[in-house]
Amino acid sequence: MEKKEATPLNTIAKKEPVRHERWYFGGLAGVLAACCTHPLDTLKVQLQTQQRAEYGFVSMAVKIVRDDGFLALYNGLSASCLRQATYTTTRFAIYGAIKSMKTDSNLNFIEKIALAAGSGAVGAFVGAPADLVNVRMQNDGKLPKEQRRNYKHAIDGVIRISREEGPKKLFNGASMAVIRGSLVTVGQIAFYEQAKQVLLASGYFKDDIITHFSSSFLAGTAATLLTMPLDVMKTRLMNAPPGTYNSVMDCFRDIMKVGPSGLFKGFIPAFIRLGPHTILMFIFLEQLKKNFGYIKKET
Repeated sequence: MEKKEATPLNTIAKKEPVRHERWYFGGLAGVLAACCTHPLDTLKVQLQTQQRAEYGFVSMAVKIVRDDGFLALYNGLSASCLRQATYTTTRFAIYGAIKSMKTDSNLNFIEKIALAAGSGAVGAFVGAPADLVNVRMQNDGKLPKEQRRNYKHAIDGVIRISREEGPKKLFNGASMAVIRGSLVTVGQIAFYEQAKQVLLASGYFKDDIITHFSSSFLAGTAATLLTMPLDVMKTRLMNAPPGTYNSVMDCFRDIMKVGPSGLFKGFIPAFIRLGPHTILMFIFLEQLKKNFGYIKKET
């Protein structure tokens, strides 16, 4: 019987070390994604704050560019970046820190949802001041010139609101933001991790950009579906004449007269804003982790 030659040790393929994300990678990825998708967010804000449904997605974009120039689509970009630097950094950092406390770092889907919901709620509260400044800066162009706030940048907005209206004003609408932030984070982080885990376990996918895109597309869809009822009610409340609704529940009952589908009206415009941001955020995050992540020391 022929004896097989032993494989030289120096020819054995070395296993690629697993790199892990640093606590600030989520926020940095969010900032990079916001720089790409900010015009979509500007359009969403202006559509939601118009008194009557005069303009659609495309016609609103044309109007903004015609009236104020192309760069008007980037109004409030500094506030959007500040929001990502506070809100997204906080939620990813909390999620990652608590997840790492588990010995094998593998959470089941219910644990992912619970952790994402809590992380998103805290992150949304931390990012509420930047969110307020962001909405104001994006909507400033619609106001008469004498009523415009003309914040120079996000920090100027935070300082002026605190000085002119009081620090409490910075957290105006924070309760709604906390609920939405919780739902968005469940859709984005929990669904992304679960989708990626399932795809890799199937054996048909590798840990590459195709898997990252597929997982983030599913996460963006989930985040849009989870937040749509809240966004629809918020938009309906903002556009309703005074006295139309006495509470959020009144608004909910009115929408439900046409059935549950009423809570998901305008899915495509909603996904156009949230979907690309989710996809880009996770693609940037995975690239940051791959190229700049740290390697855990074996204990």
